[in-house]
Amino acid sequence: MLSEIRSCSQIPLARRIVVKVGSSSISGANAGQIEHLVDALAAAHGRGADVVLVSSGAIATGMPYLKLDGRPTDLATQQAAAAVGQTMLIVRYQDSFDRYGIVAGQVLLTASDIDNPTHRDNARNSMERLMGLRILPIVNENDTVATEEIRLGDNDGLAALVARLIQADLLVLLSDVDALYTKPPHEPGAVKISHVAFDDDLGGVQFGGIGAAGVGSGGAGTKVSAAKLAARAGTPVLLTATKDVAAALEGKPIGTWFDAVPATPDTL
Repeated sequence: MLSEIRSCSQIPLARRIVVKVGSSSISGANAGQIEHLVDALAAAHGRGADVVLVSSGAIATGMPYLKLDGRPTDLATQQAAAAVGQTMLIVRYQDSFDRYGIVAGQVLLTASDIDNPTHRDNARNSMERLMGLRILPIVNENDTVATEEIRLGDNDGLAALVARLIQADLLVLLSDVDALYTKPPHEPGAVKISHVAFDDDLGGVQFGGIGAAGVGSGGAGTKVSAAKLAARAGTPVLLTATKDVAAALEGKPIGTWFDAVPATPDTL
């Protein structure tokens, strides 16, 4: 599959969009950004696009209910926080989607679901049916059963795999930073990168973390890896800030655009 979306300006034409949001963007002091995110997703859904949300945040959302001051380090407590937080997170999303009459459907995946052909086909079929019914799938890693050995590791990679699974026209990776920079943006001399060609290895880029410390597990490096994974499968990627998601889905020239693999005679 090769997407026909070639630039930010064509995003409103995308028929199938995967949007990934990180824990630090929708939990704690930023929990209010859920409504802003839902506004943007609902607008894209309202113009007829299939929209899939890959949302981190189960552990971060569950932490206050377990009276935890920081992200737990042991697996059992992480799983307990995820079990509580996933419920609360979906309720918050559905409460917000109710304003638009949109029903959300929860899809929890593990690495084995992606690796196993039967499980992968089942996941694809489930999401295709949900979208066919105009239900908006919300995907997260199934933290309550995933162990360190079988984890996907971060939801940036999961989002890229979901984009490939459903042959998305576009993947949008959201974080607390508005774009990719040549070095962490708070450091002197950091320069924004607006466009990444498919064959650009970004060899001169110094990757730093993205997201609030102690909450999320991803960073700029994981986002670039995920973007490259999606691009190799034919899906272009936009990396931008959660606060700019509405502008992004409207096709405004923001963030960092990653070209998908170029078309060849074999792929046309």
